[in-house]
Amino acid sequence: MTITPLMPVYPRCGFRPVRGEGAWLISEDGRRALDFASGIAVNILGHGHPHLTKAIQDQAATLMHVSNLYGSPQGEKFAQRLVDTTFADTVFFTNSGAEAVECAIKTARAYHQSQGSERFEIITFKNAFHGRTMATISASNQEKMHKGFAPLLDGFKYVEFDDLEGAKAAIGPQTAGFLVEPIQGEGGVRPASDAFMKGLRDLADEHDLMLILDEVQCGVARTGALYAYELYGIKPDIMASAKGIGGGFPLGACLATEKAARGMVAGTHGSTYGGNPLAMAAGNAVWDIVANDEFLEHVGDIGGKLRSAIEQFIGNYPNLFTGIRGHGLMLGITMTDETRAFVAHLRDNHGLLTVAAGDNTLRVLPPLNIDESHISTFIEKLSAGAADYQGTDS
Repeated sequence: MTITPLMPVYPRCGFRPVRGEGAWLISEDGRRALDFASGIAVNILGHGHPHLTKAIQDQAATLMHVSNLYGSPQGEKFAQRLVDTTFADTVFFTNSGAEAVECAIKTARAYHQSQGSERFEIITFKNAFHGRTMATISASNQEKMHKGFAPLLDGFKYVEFDDLEGAKAAIGPQTAGFLVEPIQGEGGVRPASDAFMKGLRDLADEHDLMLILDEVQCGVARTGALYAYELYGIKPDIMASAKGIGGGFPLGACLATEKAARGMVAGTHGSTYGGNPLAMAAGNAVWDIVANDEFLEHVGDIGGKLRSAIEQFIGNYPNLFTGIRGHGLMLGITMTDETRAFVAHLRDNHGLLTVAAGDNTLRVLPPLNIDESHISTFIEKLSAGAADYQGTDS
């Protein structure tokens, strides 16, 4: 057996994109597919957006990378914009969501240990996905991500998602905080309840714990709010952001309040590439477009229209679909059976890209700047796919 040049850790399909145009991807053999996956919630402005593309091109021609030993006017500008538009007082830039969550975990531990406390344990929630590093797989109870990488890291305790009493009961003398996705993405587009999120905030305040939100997938306008915590009327202490924040350029951020970040002093953390000028140009360009009421209202409005169209459609196929959940343009269609075969069917036979998730859920994650014509095309393709999928043995 000969290993492939690309390490074979992905079960790659036969669709091989080489170009993108707005909400469409074009493969090397010329096939076009409507991209309602968006690189798993990354390409929030679609493909080839002129403002984002120009910002990256201009910055690449000017300055791409310098060490973080030097001052960063580009990073300072974007960090200030994030501070001005969120709960946060300070930001650490990373290159990915997993790195942002790692930084969030370190920030929570450092907060307690800067006060002489031994608290280090983070309470997390079952079926969560926080990344693929050793700490982030350890933060998840999903055994499929643990296989082959034992022993896991200590310091994580798993509780059922949306179980406030379970979270309260799990608090102990070593508890440093909670780590939670307000809307579980990989777990099946499962929004937390208001009572759960508000309850975690109250428990964190009562016990001086850090409330850490993983908004890597649900953040950056995806739900119709700039960040999903706004939907619950609470504020976190620490938050991980990535995916949409760079619009397709690798970028993540760990945001924190001044109190939460008090242990993160010079020398405690770093990243060679984090906050490089090219990434900051991408982030600033994304913020130019999404961080305003008009854009957020568009996401809420078009998301409502897409949801209504899906609700009307799925009633025709009760043997395939059971419901829909989510917010804005982070939607999950629940199915009667495992979704991967249907995702492949839509992709290979109907030129429609979606994403499988846990709990028999089909994720619908289009670019945030779609219009009603894209919804019509999506429903046409989904309908055709559902109609002929019923005739298969899948």
